[in-house]
Amino acid sequence: MIRAAIVGTGGIAGICHLPALRAEAHRARVVAAVDVDAARVKDFCAAHDVPAAYTDLGEMLAEARPDLVHVCTPPHVHAAQVRACLEAGAWVLCEKPPALSLAEYDAMTAAERDGGPYAAVVYQHRFGSGARHLRRLIADGELGRPLVAVCLTTWYRDQAYFDVPWRGRWDTEGGGPTMGHGIHQMDLLLATLGDWAEVRAMAGRLVRDVATEDASVASVRFENGALASVVNSVLSPREESRLRFDFTDATVELSHLYGHANADWTYTPAPHVTDEARVAAWRTPDQDLPSSHTALLADLLDAYERGDRPQTSGAGGRRTLELIVALYKSALTGRPVRRGEIDGTDPFYREMNGGRDL
Repeated sequence: MIRAAIVGTGGIAGICHLPALRAEAHRARVVAAVDVDAARVKDFCAAHDVPAAYTDLGEMLAEARPDLVHVCTPPHVHAAQVRACLEAGAWVLCEKPPALSLAEYDAMTAAERDGGPYAAVVYQHRFGSGARHLRRLIADGELGRPLVAVCLTTWYRDQAYFDVPWRGRWDTEGGGPTMGHGIHQMDLLLATLGDWAEVRAMAGRLVRDVATEDASVASVRFENGALASVVNSVLSPREESRLRFDFTDATVELSHLYGHANADWTYTPAPHVTDEARVAAWRTPDQDLPSSHTALLADLLDAYERGDRPQTSGAGGRRTLELIVALYKSALTGRPVRRGEIDGTDPFYREMNGGRDL
């Protein structure tokens, strides 16, 4: 039985992580929880039948000796907490964003070891059956060549949302909606189309009283030649998460908000595609598994049992973060940024905003 612990007992822990762990109760059980707020962690443990409550991460790691730790704390403490867990021999599932910079991410993953422990990032949209089905169709050449894509995270967050002290700040959240909200859709975009090559972007602070952006737009060129338009906003009264992929043989669209099922995907054949059986196969995945922490955790535990690197760890988690850093660099410098150019000598390697203000 895999021994799991939860660090940070705020909303996301109870809403998403505990249900995922309960779904895997046949091979994982929660043995401890940690929070700096003693009353909150005690209430959390009492409400969810968690046997041990701690206010110190190191003490929990030494005494409870978990195999897997779910890190559900604010972003500015992720890197240090993930490193502590890895150094104690525990695998990690870390909420997004995984770190406040590429430097932090690289330092964090340097604590991984071959065969584990590994640190995986919560990029749950990759794991829904609709997304997996699309990737299989692309790999098999069923849809033709990818040409154009649109990636929208158009959500609404009022000023009260940003009045939480760590939100809307470069030094504690790492960015605005590009970093904290659009990261999910952009990860699914990359999981579908592969490596990005170049980004040109703009970002602005249009309405909210924050230090970061409250909206951004970008154009992305992929290594396979496909072009994508990306919009991230927390100013949009009609909220939507949307992806559109145009291939030579079909248009594939996904419209949802916080998670997708098969019914949220639409396949439209190109005029020259007339084989009804072929199109019917596009529209019928083998299973209907919604994207969720539950789907992600099942994949992570499979990797744990095999001793394999999880999909969203290492390079699999870094690619999306690098796109976000590049988007910010392009927006703040006014020039295109190519993948791989942000190295250890670049100020944007150590800070998402490169030490600049919008």
